[in-house]
Amino acid sequence: MSVIKIVKISTGDEYSHLLLKKGAICMNVPLLDLKAQYISIKDEVTEAIEKVFEHQKFIIGPEVKELEEKIADYCKTKYAVSVSSGTDALLAALMAADIKPGDEVITTTYSFFATAGCIHRVGAVPVFVDIDEKTYNIDVEKIEKKITDKTKAIIPVHLFGQMCNMEPVMKIARNNGLKVIEDAAQSIGSIYQKDKISYKAGSMGDFGCFSFFPSKNLGACGDGGMVVTQDKKLADMLEILRNHGAKPKYYHKIVGGNFRLDTLQAAILLVKLKYLDSWSSGRRRNAKYYNERFSGTEIVTPYVEDYNYSIYNQYVIRVSNRDKLLKYLQTSGVGCEIYYPVPLHLQECFSYLGYKKGDLPVAEKIAEETIALPVYTELTKEQKDYVVDKVLEFYR
Repeated sequence: MSVIKIVKISTGDEYSHLLLKKGAICMNVPLLDLKAQYISIKDEVTEAIEKVFEHQKFIIGPEVKELEEKIADYCKTKYAVSVSSGTDALLAALMAADIKPGDEVITTTYSFFATAGCIHRVGAVPVFVDIDEKTYNIDVEKIEKKITDKTKAIIPVHLFGQMCNMEPVMKIARNNGLKVIEDAAQSIGSIYQKDKISYKAGSMGDFGCFSFFPSKNLGACGDGGMVVTQDKKLADMLEILRNHGAKPKYYHKIVGGNFRLDTLQAAILLVKLKYLDSWSSGRRRNAKYYNERFSGTEIVTPYVEDYNYSIYNQYVIRVSNRDKLLKYLQTSGVGCEIYYPVPLHLQECFSYLGYKKGDLPVAEKIAEETIALPVYTELTKEQKDYVVDKVLEFYR
């Protein structure tokens, strides 16, 4: 049943008159409702946690190994190595790929900060590419001209639950001897289909990096991550790197980090993994419902390529007067978020790279026009209708 609450409207709010006409009654629709998900699996989660406390193997316990095996199977890869976060997944992959100070790594400018932040942390130089105006993923046609003799890797990002066009990315990488690190933090379970072959996110590059941040389709109760690969040597290197570079214990030929996944998180993720596909299907149904309701309006709904299966980690629309819509929805009780207001090439910390406004115009434009709406599986029809009605009401 939908939650109804009375919202106190400030007389200084420029949108208050629109709500006051309806008696200032608002439905509360959060951007994400983790409690609703938790209630459905509470007993299983409790049992899983209790088992960990019984055996007391909190670091690299049996649940960690089981999770790695099941994620590898799910992603159609040979190996999976768990790590402490999605950020550390990217960092460990860059280290395992032997990316060194001064090397260049090509990536999208429109992503969560960790994509570029990890490149910087290993001393490499992020080289930003503009995005496709429909999918918001990296514009693959603009990658090759960014390659120099210093380029060592490409990090394509599968944004908002949809894989980018990986076939040309892989071709460019093979032709130029480059590593490919898939940033699949938002896209576990998404599928790329080419020539009647289906590829899961993370399975096509040298590495596939996942985040188990609580808001993800497969979210832990805290931080967590995973790196998948088809290469045993790379998997072995990742296992060494996540444990301070030690092999055997206390003997270090290389310097790694403390990138281990807690056993408690692995136990929780094992419970959730069983429901991942059904939860993603629920998001797809909700996205379809939104698409149908917004059809024929000025709202630009998410574009998904025919060869892709999106899991809708976010449902992002493109609108005019985005910032005013954001305020109006927040005032109306609708959870929403801007992903991402400032492209990476314009972030202050990367000013040393010399990019300026106008260099990557598509991403700059999209950053000013997009907003994410609630899309999680547990949304009721009343909640979805309320979200759509409030968006359309603003433009009326």
